[in-house]
Amino acid sequence: MPSELENAMEMLIKVFHRYASKEGDSNSLCRRELKDLMENELSSFLKTQKDPAAVDRIMKDLDANGDGEVNFEEFVNFVVALSTACANNYQMKQRVK
Repeated sequence: MPSELENAMEMLIKVFHRYASKEGDSNSLCRRELKDLMENELSSFLKTQKDPAAVDRIMKDLDANGDGEVNFEEFVNFVVALSTACANNYQMKQRVK
């Protein structure tokens, strides 16, 4: 039986490929696929972003190899950065208690 962490990794892979397979290369996210993923899977994160160009900036930041798309490795870097920010926020809230 898979562990919680193994299930989380599998879910991350499945979510990436669910959106990546919508158009073009099924191994990368174009801007529209990334936007759809963020709107559906990270909606509370996007709500805190008041700037309508946020997705464009995120896309540019994530696209490390400059090919105009976000591959799985670039996507995982994004998830790690978000997870780290959430963990830091959680730790700060724990200290306040």
